[in-house]
This record gives sequence, structure tokens and C-alpha cells, in this order.
Amino acid sequence: MTRTIAILNQKGGVGKTTTAVNLAAGLALADKATLLIDMDPQANATMSLGLRPEELERTVYDALLKPRTLPAIISRTAIQHLAVLPANADLVAAEVKLLSDKKRVFGLTKALETVRGKFSHIVVDCPPSLGLLTVNAICASNSVIIPLQCEYYSLEGLSRTLDALRVFRETLGLDIEIAGLLLTMFDSRTKLSAEVAAEVRRHFSGKVFTTVIPRNVRVAEAPGHGKPVILYDVGSRGSKAFLRLTEEFLTSEGEEATWPGLRGDSRRVGQGGRAAVDR
Repeated sequence: MTRTIAILNQKGGVGKTTTAVNLAAGLALADKATLLIDMDPQANATMSLGLRPEELERTVYDALLKPRTLPAIISRTAIQHLAVLPANADLVAAEVKLLSDKKRVFGLTKALETVRGKFSHIVVDCPPSLGLLTVNAICASNSVIIPLQCEYYSLEGLSRTLDALRVFRETLGLDIEIAGLLLTMFDSRTKLSAEVAAEVRRHFSGKVFTTVIPRNVRVAEAPGHGKPVILYDVGSRGSKAFLRLTEEFLTSEGEEATWPGLRGDSRRVGQGGRAAVDR
């Protein structure tokens, strides 16, 4: 069964795209056939994998309007088991055109029916809003991961996102779970990060990933080179954190994470926060 995960938060700047790109890359490097879908008109996930949005002839926009075209739009990436359904600015128009479709919230669901058997995991990068693009992503997903920046304002975005998920479950009859809340941009030098992390873990006990994504220069640099940080600098703190996240996610599914895509022999991410991979 294909597992589809929406990376979701109504608040912008919390690390959604970074999480989507690097979780997808981690899954692919663990030998999981993975599809990354860019549902954001800003196309940052697309650019993070080395594609130029302005040069694309067809994107997820076309797949939403003509679901059967999706297989032909998927692009391969530099990572063996990772494919991407890219986006560009044309996606802005999709919400307007979808308004005339009675089944508009299930456009992505219908499109994915053409490829679900080809991928074990599909990761969807959502825009920072609850428009039709995000609703399409939620309707097509089995679970959501909510990145949460370690600042107090981001708690407000979390509350709105959780309320929206509850409404979607009730009104659309969705069977969707929260895979976990992910603490991002954690700065160990500040008291604020520690306080926010502690408060989130206290209020959402059992729903917060053990893995924390730190503030890291390499994570910020990687998109400019068209690479996930896992490929840009595998020895960086950010890369190790995303490998641990991948392992934690797979473990929750009853699977073991190994990394044949990173070195000749399969290695687990080490305990105690150290990745068993070379720089």
C-alpha cells in the first residue's frame, strides 16, 4: 500500500519545503520508491531538486486538470529512487479553474490513482494556506506531518491547522492521521527554542517526533545548489537530523531504515544523534 504524507502548516517559514524535500530524499536513499509532489506555486521544492520551473512544459497544474496525464509529467531526479511531480507559477491558476469542478477537492486523489502502485511513499509539499491546493493534498493523503518552528507565533499556526484537519475529517469523511509534529529550526543556544519545544511536547504528548531539526547553515545553502541537504553535505547536523527523521518515520511504519544510497554497505543511523555515514 502506498503511504501518502502531506507536509502541512498554515504558517509560512516553518520548514515545510525543507522537510518535504529531505524526507523524500531520505526515503529514496533508504531504497523506498518515492514521489515528491510540489503543490506550492512558489515551486521551491521543484528548485530544490535542480529543476527550473520556468523551463517546464507541464507540471502538477496539468495533472490536476487532466489526471491521466500525471505519469508523463513526473520527472526523475539525481537520486535513484526519487521522482518529482514539479510545479511552477501556473499553479496559481489551478485554484480558479478547479472552482468550476464539482469534485474539485479530489483532483489530486484521482490523478494519483494512475501511479500509486509504482511508489511506496508519496510526499506532498503544501502551500502555507488552506486553499484548494492544500485541500487537494489533504484529501489525497493518509497522514500529515506538521513542521513547527521553535517560536511562540508558530503555535498559533499549529492550532489553526489542527482545527482545519478536524473539520476536513468531519465534513469530507477523511481517514487521515497525524504522523507527527516536527520541531524545526531549533537553536540550542536560545532559551526560547527549549521552552517552545517543552511546551509542544507537554501539550501533544506522543505526537511529537523525537527528532529535532536544528538551525543549520548547510540546510539553508542546499536549495541554492539544487540538492537536498542529505546530498549537499551528508555529514552536516541538518543532514543527520533528516536521516534520523526518516528512520523514525519508517520505524513507526514497522520498517527498518538502511542507507545503501549513501555508501556501499547498508548502515543504520546511529543512536545518540550520530549518523553512521561519511562526509
